Amino acid sequence: MRIGQVIGKTVMSVQDAALKGGRWLIVSPLDASQFSEACAKKQKISSQSSLIVYDNLGAGEGDIIGFSEGAEATAPFPEPIPIDALCIAIFDSIDYTPYLAV
Repeated sequence: MRIGQVIGKTVMSVQDAALKGGRWLIVSPLDASQFSEACAKKQKISSQSSLIVYDNLGAGEGDIIGFSEGAEATAPFPEPIPIDALCIAIFDSIDYTPYLAV
């Protein structure tokens, strides 16, 4: 799972019937240095590429989400589905403490 901020949404004029009821979000991935304050204030859009994430949970612009990519993104669906990233969580808060090797 990766964590990112929803920075927008997009629509399709035609989509596969398996995708009924969801929408497409534009997500900017966050790096570990942004986790602690991610839910408290809007984050800068990272220098990494944004990606499109299928969402059937109801996330909106500015929300911090967890998303899964690749084959794991299709696992919750009973039939094959043409997606590469899936929203799997909407975070209210994140308590992150980096691991420090001794």
